[in-house]
Amino acid sequence: MIFLKLLRESFLFANDALRQNKLRTFLSLLGVTIGIFTIISVFSAVDTLRNNLQKSVNKLGSNSIYVEKWPWVMNENSPWWKYLQRPDPKLREFDLLQKRSQTALAISYEINIDNRIVKYKSNTVDGAQIDATSQDHNKTWNFDFADGRYFTDLESRAGSPVTVIGYDIAMDLFPDGGAVGKQLKIMGRNVTVIGVFKKEGSDILGISDDKQILLPLNFAKNVIDIQNANYRPHIVVRGKDGITDVEVESELRGLMRSIRRLRPGEDDNFALNKTTILSNQLDIVFGVLNIAGIIIGGFSILVGGFGIANIMFVSVKERTNIIGIQKSLGAKSYFILLQFLLESIILCLMGGVIGLGLVYGLTFIVKAAADIQVVLDIKNIIVGIGTSLSIGVISGIIPAYFAAKLDPVEAIRSN
Repeated sequence: MIFLKLLRESFLFANDALRQNKLRTFLSLLGVTIGIFTIISVFSAVDTLRNNLQKSVNKLGSNSIYVEKWPWVMNENSPWWKYLQRPDPKLREFDLLQKRSQTALAISYEINIDNRIVKYKSNTVDGAQIDATSQDHNKTWNFDFADGRYFTDLESRAGSPVTVIGYDIAMDLFPDGGAVGKQLKIMGRNVTVIGVFKKEGSDILGISDDKQILLPLNFAKNVIDIQNANYRPHIVVRGKDGITDVEVESELRGLMRSIRRLRPGEDDNFALNKTTILSNQLDIVFGVLNIAGIIIGGFSILVGGFGIANIMFVSVKERTNIIGIQKSLGAKSYFILLQFLLESIILCLMGGVIGLGLVYGLTFIVKAAADIQVVLDIKNIIVGIGTSLSIGVISGIIPAYFAAKLDPVEAIRSN
């Protein structure tokens, strides 16, 4: 109880000193505020970017492997012209993988026809992303429906003139709703809408179904050459539950080498891409950004810490007489130390709280201006408050120690 009473009195002394020197307090807060604001802003920006990118990566499927001509991350030991000479995945390879794979839950063959014009009566949409895929696309890709359904197995096999369209396409062509059951003009053919994808919004990586038009692969086969390299054909393999992507990748590599009759020691002439490749690259980038934020914010906090330490020494000098009187009346050394240490800690905590408040306000501005949900989680708040507390202790302990060790007689006699 005695310690708590002394702590309360020390807090009141520190608070009174801060209120009496408002300009000094403001200047002391500035450095810490800028430092905390910089560090937490960078951490929050990195977390926001990581969160949005991870959502994009998750759409690709955590247990899906993409058999493609080009790798997502280039190997510096392999020149680009080697990748250029590789063959594109073929329908024959897709059929053989379906027959031979023991680890795959689903395998789909997909092509990207790129931007085309889509019409419904007098309404037209430019730049629609038209894709054609085999039946198992709904198992190898993650998506939800706002209305309607996916292709049936019979529709896929027969190449029926049906389609599933993105939410934005549906809104542009059918502003009054009711897209399902209507017929669109796509690549010169009439196709019936059987489903509408759920709204996903903008995506950092550009992965979104909002502007997509999905067609059965066998329907597209009647209109275009689906194995043409211009349509970037690729095979997507989704592993069974309980089987790791490493096991699926290992089996897939062996099957592809066997199908393409590659000799032992001969380099793969295909790429097996998966989301962990992107995640690992993102972790490297985010690690560098975090370090940069720590360095930039660290310099600001260092300057602020030195400023607070300097001001605390000035405060000790100004209150030397009062310290002498307090000691002569029986005040203990730790009571004097607590006064100045608490003053330093309060200063830094105020700076940290203001810095966090500025970051919090910035999240609303970014949300309103760019429609991006900024991540400011409890971890960043703890880092900000913890850093402020640490700087307060480090900056104030030495001035507080000198104040506590003053001789009462000499302190009273000083001017």
